[in-house]
Amino acid sequence: MQTILVTDDDREIADLVAVYLTNDGYNVMKAHDGPGCLAALERGGIDLVLLDVMMPGMDGVETCRRIREDANIPVIIVSAKDQPMDVVLLLSTGADDYIVKPFHPVELMARVKAQLRRAGMASLPVADGRIALHDISIDKAAHTVARGEELIPLTPKEFGILLLLAEHRGQVLTTEQIFTQVWGENAFNQDNTVMVHIRKIREKLRDERKNPRYIKTVWGVGYRCEKD
Repeated sequence: MQTILVTDDDREIADLVAVYLTNDGYNVMKAHDGPGCLAALERGGIDLVLLDVMMPGMDGVETCRRIREDANIPVIIVSAKDQPMDVVLLLSTGADDYIVKPFHPVELMARVKAQLRRAGMASLPVADGRIALHDISIDKAAHTVARGEELIPLTPKEFGILLLLAEHRGQVLTTEQIFTQVWGENAFNQDNTVMVHIRKIREKLRDERKNPRYIKTVWGVGYRCEKD
């Protein structure tokens, strides 16, 4: 049984979400602030985090950043904010997905299942070994990216995007194609989502903004990795 950590300072909402998840067959743990969330993760056994943004003290944005320092488990941000710049900020923390309050239980369950399914697929052995992209190596089986002995910590979504582009080197992929392949959902107004993840990948790869080596932007079309 997979375990979901629900983090929300509103105990009634946390209890209600726990009911939805329990009825769908998940084990549920609850935390009511950022430190409590991080403490629960340190104890282990968590498969996914549902993380509210508006919490006193350490808010969801900072909590997600702290999670990403040590873990790559799926994180779904729960927020009442739905403006494009709000979404960009939330995804830039390393979150894998977000859902806007008020949400329907069916949508919540669909997003949880999608994230757990992709996380499970990412952990399975994959054939074909490594892909060399200039001076970095993408290990499909280990789900890692390295430059020499230096491991580059990518989130599951970031790894999925880089792997997809590397496997189609020389080919331009649209934001719609990237979102559909990596998120497994129809891409509707998801340009910002892909853009934010591409930006984070470039930061972690130390790619130059004006002359990127790994991921090229083809304006008005999408992104591509150049052939060696």
